[in-house]
Amino acid sequence: MKKYELIATTTFGLEAVVKREVLNLGLEVLSTENGKVTFLGDEKDIVKANLWLRCADRVLLKIGEFKAVTFDELFDQTKAINWGDLIPKDGKIPVDGQSVKSTLFSISDSQAIVKKAIIESLKEKYKLEWFPENGPVFNVKVSILKDIATLTIDTSGVALHKRGYRKNAVAAPIKETLAAALIYLSYWSKDRILVDPFTGSGTIPIEAAMIGRNIAPGLNRDFVFKKWPIISEDIYREATREAYSLIDQDTEIKIYAYDISNEYISAATENADDAGVLDCIQFEEKDFLNFEPEEDYSILITNPPYGERVSEKNQVLDLYKVMGKKLNKLKTWSMYFITSDDDFENVFGRVADRRRKLYNGKIKTTYYQYHGENPKK
Repeated sequence: MKKYELIATTTFGLEAVVKREVLNLGLEVLSTENGKVTFLGDEKDIVKANLWLRCADRVLLKIGEFKAVTFDELFDQTKAINWGDLIPKDGKIPVDGQSVKSTLFSISDSQAIVKKAIIESLKEKYKLEWFPENGPVFNVKVSILKDIATLTIDTSGVALHKRGYRKNAVAAPIKETLAAALIYLSYWSKDRILVDPFTGSGTIPIEAAMIGRNIAPGLNRDFVFKKWPIISEDIYREATREAYSLIDQDTEIKIYAYDISNEYISAATENADDAGVLDCIQFEEKDFLNFEPEEDYSILITNPPYGERVSEKNQVLDLYKVMGKKLNKLKTWSMYFITSDDDFENVFGRVADRRRKLYNGKIKTTYYQYHGENPKK
């Protein structure tokens, strides 16, 4: 099979996590940069990466990269690529673009030039003058950074955080990809109890349960590559069959998820059921004021209220104080909080062992990590 350069795009701050995921799939990483991990893979690996990457946003197929400071250069070098090796004569070819610190700063013009060049290349391949574009989708992106144009095709379609289970969302939900990353960045493993006292739509517990069960996050969704000629139905069927065979149905997983809202708990329960992990999670309507930690050596991972609005700020700070009084006495617990509040440690009453800058959507946040005592062997 042919080897391609593939790019797993990431939220800022998760590059190392995604790189580790790619390596764990047995794939060769070529480079890691802000927002992306580039690796080598064939047609089977395109399927594997989309099925299994929990923390990446998309998987892109890199088509070409070259310097372009004029539209003629952009056109000629785009046209020189053998687009017909990937795109059939009925392929639908939308083109997106971005330009940063480049001579060719007009995004709309760059998109139009690239689209025209692709069509001219396909004309030579198929000996046609007109293309219906009513077949499989090949979403091309032209990214120009400091006069270097990179051309990619999106293999994923809908972004990878859309697992398919979260049909019931709540206000300010955390993305599934970020929730999975929070799990990976913690000390949690499936033999330890996990607690989320502000569960919302249940994303953190559900992602943890899927990790514990070893359920491929892409099993219950669709991908644009499934209609591509280079990826046969047999390749996809084999990959999904293997993924189903790797699910761990035997290990007992204990996850407790609480929220003050009955509506949220109902939504989270339905989401967990759709994800196939309801047996791993105990959902309960509970105010944090009534939260009483029990089991030693548990792991707490949560996305508490942020108080982005001024009117909510004091309420949130009062909540953080209560959290500190309740939780800081738990010497055996490891605890992880993601929040946009820069003063969290002072209000919580304890300096974090580690901090990591992350983005929850467009909100700049910090992941505060508190490490408890190790379990006794």
